[in-house]
Amino acid sequence: MILAVFLISIFTFLFLGVPVAFSILLTVLTMAEASGVTSYEIVPSYLYSGVNNFALLAIPFFVFCGDLMTAGDLSKGIVEFCRVLLGHVRAGIGYAAILACMIFAALTGAAVVTISAIGGIMLPIMIKEGYDAADSTACVCAGSITGPIIPPSLPMVIFGVLSGASVTRMFIGGVIPGVITGLVCMLAWYFMNKNKNYALMPKATPQEVWTAFKKAFPALMMPVIMMGGILSGIFTPTEAGVVACVYAWVVSTFLYKKMNMKTLKRVAIASGKSTAVIMLIVAACQALAMVITVARIPQAIAAAISSVSSNPLVVMCLINVFVLIVGLFMDVTPALTILTPIFLPIVTGIGMDPIVFGVTMVYGLCIGLITPPVGNVLYIGIGISKITLLELLKKIWPMVVLYIAVLFLMTVVPGLITFLPNLFAGA
Repeated sequence: MILAVFLISIFTFLFLGVPVAFSILLTVLTMAEASGVTSYEIVPSYLYSGVNNFALLAIPFFVFCGDLMTAGDLSKGIVEFCRVLLGHVRAGIGYAAILACMIFAALTGAAVVTISAIGGIMLPIMIKEGYDAADSTACVCAGSITGPIIPPSLPMVIFGVLSGASVTRMFIGGVIPGVITGLVCMLAWYFMNKNKNYALMPKATPQEVWTAFKKAFPALMMPVIMMGGILSGIFTPTEAGVVACVYAWVVSTFLYKKMNMKTLKRVAIASGKSTAVIMLIVAACQALAMVITVARIPQAIAAAISSVSSNPLVVMCLINVFVLIVGLFMDVTPALTILTPIFLPIVTGIGMDPIVFGVTMVYGLCIGLITPPVGNVLYIGIGISKITLLELLKKIWPMVVLYIAVLFLMTVVPGLITFLPNLFAGA
């Protein structure tokens, strides 16, 4: 009964267009009223405790850092470097776009920022060079979802806070899946274009490669500084966000000469608005997690799944399917905050490493960014390239299928996620 109330309430409010955070809060009040399992008075205390967490400070810092780098044009140096490296191979600008997305993902941790920054530069270039607009948009959109997978990652910070899992281990666990995703995207691009005779750029000379590298070097050093500091224990992921903000401001202001006080003020306001939305959702979901736990919803879902199979692999595959379906209709952050308290007790009960579950859930939800009807990355892509959604969907579906295959591969071979965290833990 209470599970039905939960599902009906949350989806009703969302479909009515109520903002996500308020949909969650209204669902909390509805469930409390329907079940009598809690009182309204304790909801504010859970809202406060939901954001009273040091690790959550990483969110505003990484959001601010991403906006600083976009405003400071750090993406242009990365794009040019990737073009110089790969522009001479067949359909090479597509490979360069994917590589640029992967590198920029290591700077921002967000798919929307990646498609906006890299797509805004690469798509006009690809279309001007005669590349098919739909092919090009599919390539950049698919490459952009490495943003929340390759560290740093905002969804992984949120999962770590909600689950108690190590954010550092989450970050490291996303490296191999992120690289595999980029390589799979390149493989799909190869088969899409192996019979097309696009013009080739002249192979860059060593001097041209060196010049492009020097221009991109400040941006390329960002992930080295952040992950190097985290892995060496010099600073935490939250402190890494602070270091990244300072570094991005220095590079944008003094090297690229793109940042002034007016731009900094605009970026700070935009980052504050984005952060406020995320933090309100996280706070609301802490209250929701309390009601879900008291109402024993995870136990009810676990019993339903156990009635199908008690095999841990089958259970995880069923959860993957559910996550993929939810990802069709909800953005990553609200879906992650709603699903984590529901499924975490189930996966820990079957002996699954929370790091594996966290990375696979983030990955599954990220696939929803390139599938309708929500698919935020899709809409930004077609806005840049001026094609229709149907044209894009005809081209991007093979990449979606391959990404789903990678999701289930990670489930079957969890070592793809745990290898690096265990390696550095033992170092």
